[in-house]
Amino acid sequence: MTLKKISFIESGGQGFQMLSRFTIARVGTVLLPTLLKERGYEVKAFIEDISPPDWSFIEDSDLVCISTLTATALRAYTTAERVRTRGIPVVMGGAHPTFLPEEALEHSDFVVRGEGDLTLPELLEHIEKGRSSLRDIAGLSYREKDGRIVHTPPRRNLEERELDELPTPDFSLVHKWKPSYIHSISTSRGCPFDCKFCSVIHMFGRKYRFKSVEASLRDLRQVDAVSKSTRFFVDDNFTAHKGRAKELLRGMIAEKLTSSWAAQVRTDVATDPELLRLMADAGCHTLYIGFESINPRTLVEFNKKQEPDDIVNCVRTVKDFGIHIHGMFVLGADTDDVETIRKTADFAIRCGIDTTQMVALTPLPGTPFFNEMKEKGRILHTDWSRYNVQHVVFRPAQMTPETLQFETMKGMKKFYSWKYILKHLASFDLHYAAVGVFGRRAVNKVVREASAYLGKESFDCASF
Repeated sequence: MTLKKISFIESGGQGFQMLSRFTIARVGTVLLPTLLKERGYEVKAFIEDISPPDWSFIEDSDLVCISTLTATALRAYTTAERVRTRGIPVVMGGAHPTFLPEEALEHSDFVVRGEGDLTLPELLEHIEKGRSSLRDIAGLSYREKDGRIVHTPPRRNLEERELDELPTPDFSLVHKWKPSYIHSISTSRGCPFDCKFCSVIHMFGRKYRFKSVEASLRDLRQVDAVSKSTRFFVDDNFTAHKGRAKELLRGMIAEKLTSSWAAQVRTDVATDPELLRLMADAGCHTLYIGFESINPRTLVEFNKKQEPDDIVNCVRTVKDFGIHIHGMFVLGADTDDVETIRKTADFAIRCGIDTTQMVALTPLPGTPFFNEMKEKGRILHTDWSRYNVQHVVFRPAQMTPETLQFETMKGMKKFYSWKYILKHLASFDLHYAAVGVFGRRAVNKVVREASAYLGKESFDCASF
């Protein structure tokens, strides 16, 4: 079979979230098409949260690759079925198919599990030339002709030198991409921590693997050449290796690669003033920090390895350097009660966090929390479209699902109060005033949807 034209689709439709105003493309959706473009294929990537796909291109493709998270899995399956009715083979990848490959194979021909940088090119070579057995391709799941499902051994993760050899993702391959959009940049993979609800280590491993500083600067140079828009470092912890982070930041400053950017970090970033000074000088606008909880027992339950005092110190120190903070809290652990949720909102306001997300704990496939809830019979359903941290999909220990749902939304609306909006208007900070308005609208919309979802049709949004 000859393959010439290949489509990549990043399924969208996670719902109206606080961050849905800012689409951040998953790097793999752009990197894999770039890899195949270098091999001579005609490729195009479609990110549904940016624009509707061009079905004339997709239905004329020789192969379609679909990436999906759990919350977008049902939409991805619908897309896959539409493609397969045209006789076009479908490859699925991403977190959800990685952890539930047999489910994904009900709607696709192949599933690439874990990192696809090596697996996908090997699969294409097999389809075109048949030189190797599918069983020899690590990290692949597929059906034999007799219907039996085969899961080949897991693919090893790329080594650091191999990460350096990857091309800079070519965002021009994304359908209707605009240079003004946020550019995703990856300088590392993996995470050694073991947060109970997180699927990252099960997808990318428990070892940090870093690109070299030079390779990271190369990627930044190429982005800078086409756009000065905001960058987002998608690393799970941008400052995991503080010495390397400092070297990269110094390089960015020296080469004036200092367009506004954001990154994800842990609270320990606050223990290094030199690092924060370099981040500010290199153009850091906002740090996304997973505080997760102010309840000490919950932090232990989550394996977070931090204390509430670490959060307080982090907020104060980071803001001293003029860097904004987006603080994220996960609510609903067995150690949480209603007062935990209410105190979390008060804490976020009192600490002066710039923006926040308070979300419901969600048992995502592939995580220890999912396995625990499944074994205890506490999962309410597997309507994956509800697994978007906005809907409660399990039975909490100290409250009803309805209570967790609505108290979480009340906390969000309390944070994005009219006082929040007016305060920023008074200081002519139109950006955060707009964020406040958007936040209130997002909460109201989620509450309306959740009311129907939880059977509380008479719930009054105005009571917030």
